[in-house]
Amino acid sequence: MDDRYPTDVLAAGWRERNTKTLAELPAERDTVVEVAEDGFCGAVTSVEGGLVELEDRTGRRRMFSLGPGFLVDGEAVRLVAPSAAAAAGRARTASGSFAVADQRARVARPSRILVEGKHDAELVEKVWGDDLRVEGVVVEYLEGIDLLSDLLEAEPPTVERRYGVLVDHLVAGSKESRIAAEVARGRHGAHVRIVGHPFIDVWQCVTPRAVGIPAWPEVPRGIDWKTGVCRGLGWPARDKADLARAWQRILASVHSYRDLESALLGRVEELIDFVTA
Repeated sequence: MDDRYPTDVLAAGWRERNTKTLAELPAERDTVVEVAEDGFCGAVTSVEGGLVELEDRTGRRRMFSLGPGFLVDGEAVRLVAPSAAAAAGRARTASGSFAVADQRARVARPSRILVEGKHDAELVEKVWGDDLRVEGVVVEYLEGIDLLSDLLEAEPPTVERRYGVLVDHLVAGSKESRIAAEVARGRHGAHVRIVGHPFIDVWQCVTPRAVGIPAWPEVPRGIDWKTGVCRGLGWPARDKADLARAWQRILASVHSYRDLESALLGRVEELIDFVTA
């Protein structure tokens, strides 16, 4: 008879003999993985003492043990602590892109990103400033979308001089959407890209979690929105100086792209691509 068991099936190492070897993945910051057990998906925020912290797109954070039990693109991996050298070599900017070390700011391109106001410009600078300097992109503010048509007539865009425009409250039926549609149909439309977020003001592009509030207050019609927000939050709102201090408080709560709503993140990235194409 044939020997069906030519070797000792209980010899040392029999448990591991048919076990699939998992690829090791360093748990570097912003690496996105899925937890196989319950489907929780998030980006690495920290690694300490054999534990990794993941943050999902809603801001929820959970701790897990390093090792097996994680998926990347459906493939099982073993999450391991990153080496000090790897961590140092993969520094990221506030926007989440890899930082470029020891590079001087590029000479400004003719193309521009235009935003509606000073607060928009300051927020874009805080999160994307490093990237924009590497690309040589200047951000200018219009003091209102109503002035866009005048600017396009005074300094017409061209193939080499594109304008990417970021607009507040770009929703169907709004004044902003009508202006955007008119520009797109006009003679400058081919060299202008207008995108926007649905929020009333750029303040709302900062997540409530980052600011430390449960939600942005609802402001009744007829009340200045920023004033109404400050009153709703119990912040001083007597004059423009109070509103300016409120904005600085909000801006100080932003440390990276994680503190911004996704509705803004994708639009700014789209404009950077457009003006650097």
